[in-house]
Formats: sequence, structure tokens, C-alpha cells
Amino acid sequence: MSRVGIGYDVHKLVTDRKLILGGVDIPHEKGLLGHSDADVLLHAISDALLGAAALGDIGKHFPDTDERFKGISSLILLKHVGELLQAKNYKINNIDATIVAQRPKLLPFIPTMQKNVAEILNLPIEDVNIKATTEERLGFTGSEEGISSYAMCSIDKLNL
Repeated sequence: MSRVGIGYDVHKLVTDRKLILGGVDIPHEKGLLGHSDADVLLHAISDALLGAAALGDIGKHFPDTDERFKGISSLILLKHVGELLQAKNYKINNIDATIVAQRPKLLPFIPTMQKNVAEILNLPIEDVNIKATTEERLGFTGSEEGISSYAMCSIDKLNL
């Protein structure tokens, strides 16, 4: 039986932080504020996967009140999410995600983001789609106050 999940995350842009998206350190004058590395893309993907498996959300598994997760790479968090799904006998079919950011231009970094997600989750790269868009200078992302990301996924329960 196939299941689907949707994830969403947003973080505020601030000075004196690195901009990490999809596990890639992207040159930019601002980065995302958060307890971990604030990687909105990987957080949205993690939430989509957890939601599809009815396992809650990243706040449940990695609370921002837990010092173990302070500054942690979201690649590590995503790997743990993948392991949770595997332990529950779920197979990830595909992931489709969108990053919403006015700047910087993300197209050159997307292949590496896809590779990172595919490798962490042991998926063929063709099962991971990542895209980026602007909001035509509208809203908090358009005014460069923050960056958000949406993700959807499909998973199947394996009959073992």
C-alpha cells in the first residue's frame, strides 16, 4: 500500500550564519537561524517522510530543546529518519521538493543537493527531485527575510 507525505519548513535569514541547503554550504551573506544547521530543505523532506509513515515530525524526534541537536547537520537527522522508516519496513519510492528563496540562485547547487539526499537515504538519484523558485519579491521569502521549503514523498510498506 502506497502512502504519501508532505513537509514544510521555514527559517529566518540572519547574518553570521552559514546558508546550508540540502547539505550544501552555499556562499551568501546570510544564513538560516535555527537550533540545528537550519537546513529547510532537509527538514521539509524529513517531515514528509515521517508524515507518510505516521511517525510524527522532526520536532518530536529532534526537539530544539535538546542540546544533542544544537548545530547538528541535518544530513545526520535525515539519515536517522531513513533508518526509522527502514525499521518500520517502509521503502521510499520518490521525493519531490521545492526551495522558495529570492536569493541566491540555487540552480548550480541542486545536483549536489540531490546527490546528498539520494546517498543518505540509499535511493537512486532519479528518485529525488529538487527545484527552486522565487516568490517574485512577495512575502517574507520575496523580501529575503527567510527561506522556506516544501517536500512530498511516496513510500510503500514492504511485506516481509
